[in-house]
Amino acid sequence: MRWRRGHRSVNVEDRRFARRGMGLPGLGGRRGGAQLGCGGILLLLLLSVVFKQDFFSLLDAGAGSVASTAPVGAGAGAGGAAGDDPEAELVSFVSYVLDDAQGVWGRKLQGYRDAKLVLFRDAVRSACGFAQSATGPFYCPADEKVYVDLGFFRELRGRFGAPGDFAQAYVLAHEIGHHVQTLLGTSQQVRRAQRQRPDAANQLSVRLELQADCYAGVWAHSTARRELLERGDLEEGLAAAAAVGDDRMQRMAGERYVNPESFTHGSSAQRMEWFRRGYRSGDPNACDTFGG
Repeated sequence: MRWRRGHRSVNVEDRRFARRGMGLPGLGGRRGGAQLGCGGILLLLLLSVVFKQDFFSLLDAGAGSVASTAPVGAGAGAGGAAGDDPEAELVSFVSYVLDDAQGVWGRKLQGYRDAKLVLFRDAVRSACGFAQSATGPFYCPADEKVYVDLGFFRELRGRFGAPGDFAQAYVLAHEIGHHVQTLLGTSQQVRRAQRQRPDAANQLSVRLELQADCYAGVWAHSTARRELLERGDLEEGLAAAAAVGDDRMQRMAGERYVNPESFTHGSSAQRMEWFRRGYRSGDPNACDTFGG
C-alpha cells in the first residue's frame, strides 16, 4: 500500500510507554502518594472482572489520568527513548490508515465523529473493561476507541499466515467499521436483539462482524480508486479476513469438528465474501448483512 511515512495522527493515544502507576496487572501503581502492592492490584483486578466495575477508579478518584496519553512516539519506556522505538514505522502506518479510513467515512456519513486508536502492550483498561493482548484488536463502543497491541500484527503474519501491510490495514479498517456501526445505531440494535433473543445471539454477532468486514471493503474500494493499492494488496486483505474466520480459528485450536452454531464472527469464506462486496461496490448500502 502506498502511504505517507512519518504520518502522525492526533487521534492516536500511545500507552505503550506508560510509566508505573498505570494500574495494570503486575505493576506497583502509585495513587495519591500511596504505594499499591501487587497483591492489592490483583485483588482489584479480580473484583473488577467479577463485578464488571472499575474498582481502580475508587482509589483517589479525580487524581488524574493513570495512563500515558502522550502523542504517538512521545515518552520513554523499557525500550528506551521514543527515537529508539522499533515499532516507529508501524505506528506511523496505523496512524496513516486510521486517518485515511476516517477521512473516507467522514465524507460518506453526515455527522461522523472520529474514533481514537489506543496503542498498548500486554494489557489495557478500557471503558469496556480489562483486556489482554491475547484478546486481539477490539473496539469499545463505550469510549469509542479502538485498542491494538501492535504485537498482534506479528501474530497475524507468523501464526495466522497473513503477511503484508494491507493485511494490517484490513484489521484496523474492520475495527473502524464497528465504530461506524455504533454511530449508525446498528450495534445498539443488535445488543438489544441479543438480550431479547439469547438463542440468536451468536447469529446476530456474526452478522455484525460480517458487516464490519464489508465496511472495511468499502474503505479498500476508496484506496483502489485513489491508486493507493499496490500489486497483491487486495489478496493480503482477503488472506487476513480468511485467517480470522471462526472455522479456521476452531481448527487452529485443535477442534476435531467445526461447529458453525458457535461462530461469532463468521467463517473464512463469509468474511472474504463480505469484504469483497464492500470492495467491489464502495457503497455502505451494499453491506446489509441483516437483510437475509
